Amino acid sequence: MYTEDDFLPLSALQHLIFCERQCALIHIEQQWVENLFTAQGKVMHERVHSENQESRGDVLIEYAIGLRSFQLGLIGKADVVEFHGCEGDSRKGLQPFPVEYKRGKPKDNNCDRVQLCAQALCLEEMLGVEVPCGALFYGKIRRRLDVAFDAALRQETQNTALRLHQLFGSGETPKPVYSKKCDTCSFVYLCLPKVVGKDRSINRYLSRVIEGL
Repeated sequence: MYTEDDFLPLSALQHLIFCERQCALIHIEQQWVENLFTAQGKVMHERVHSENQESRGDVLIEYAIGLRSFQLGLIGKADVVEFHGCEGDSRKGLQPFPVEYKRGKPKDNNCDRVQLCAQALCLEEMLGVEVPCGALFYGKIRRRLDVAFDAALRQETQNTALRLHQLFGSGETPKPVYSKKCDTCSFVYLCLPKVVGKDRSINRYLSRVIEGL
């Protein structure tokens, strides 16, 4: 069980699974690099968060809901939470259904699903109800993908939250390891994965640069 002083950004789970070094650069070193993709994602989230509460049939839709979990030590915000089975504007007795908006397309790894599952675990803790599923909306394909929060995904989410706390506790930024995903990462020129690899030293790199001047 964590305290409020231990809370870490829920969004960091997605960064951690994508790349531990990127996660540390953003959340430990407090660095940020904007590119076309991150800018488009920012605009999408701002547009969603600017919406007000609305009802569609028996579904109450709320935007930019604050989330927190003492079990996971996380704090953040849900883009959208639909409350199914509503009568009027009360959440009582309703079934929460979190929806996370993403600019691109579905990924090969579980980073988006883990982020969404963490939102569900926060809602379960906060509201005292089970949240069995949610959805990811991808802007590039313009449709939702349903996500079931099964035992395996819940365990992966809990393990990822623990890894995040361990990373923050170490206070260290992992060394870069180049892979194909680095080419589209906004941090590629800050991270220098092809230069500062695990078998290379930044000091040797800087020495070579100085010698060449």
